[in-house]
Amino acid sequence: MMKQRYFLKKDNTKIFTEYETYLRCEDRSENTIRKYMRDLRAFYTFLGRASLTKEAVLAWKRQLSESHALSSANSMLAAVNSFLDWIGAPQCKVKPFRIQREIFCKTEKELTQEEYRRLVAAAEDHKNRRLALLLQTICATGIRVSELCFITAEALELGRATVNCKGKQRVVFLPTELRRLLRRYCRDRRIDSGPIFCTKTGQPLDRSNIWKDMKALCATAQVDPRKVFPHNLRHLFARTYYRLEKDLSRLADLLGHTNITTTRIYTAESGETHFQQMDRMGLVLSQT
Repeated sequence: MMKQRYFLKKDNTKIFTEYETYLRCEDRSENTIRKYMRDLRAFYTFLGRASLTKEAVLAWKRQLSESHALSSANSMLAAVNSFLDWIGAPQCKVKPFRIQREIFCKTEKELTQEEYRRLVAAAEDHKNRRLALLLQTICATGIRVSELCFITAEALELGRATVNCKGKQRVVFLPTELRRLLRRYCRDRRIDSGPIFCTKTGQPLDRSNIWKDMKALCATAQVDPRKVFPHNLRHLFARTYYRLEKDLSRLADLLGHTNITTTRIYTAESGETHFQQMDRMGLVLSQT
């Protein structure tokens, strides 16, 4: 039965707390839980004192289409639809926006290998050895920034890390040269157990601080700030691997993707690359 009694109150703290507990029982990641709760509160701010109806959700959907990118709007709708299922009000759910998948990635957001090398060099110029190694670890393994905590001193000795993320477990192999660099770093920092990338107090690095540190490299590296964020290193790993192996299924396993359609997004290159390939095909004949 729909928990209507909660919607008559100004304060929905209780229902939100119960829903957050439900998400944890469903083994959702902390980042997912925070996002769902943030989106849910945004919806209730929009709803105000109005009743929860499908018309109200549709009105919010229309507002999102005017204020957000459609992909962002869809993720917010997914959060609210999940909540509506939980409270027993599936009749209030709305469909996501239909978005045609882009064949090419945007050139202004495609990080190249040369730009990646300049970012690593800039980190070293800034005397930030930890950041230089962090960039290389993400790019050389394809892990998510949230998975850095699984790169431990113990994993370094094994040559592989067991990563648990989004309810799935996979093995991430550590390249030989990366292991050599990380061993030296651990030796100098006297890290003999636990996560390699951590604060002075031994806590895993916060993703917001990593993001900020990366952005600080842009000027020195002469790289467009729009290209510089941790997840773009994962995309560079995917494109580089696919160019060499042309094995989309294996790449999906390495990235921890359940749906190979997601992996296709990671391997998309800029339209300029395809333009050059078409020029090399030589199928346009000279006029006689």
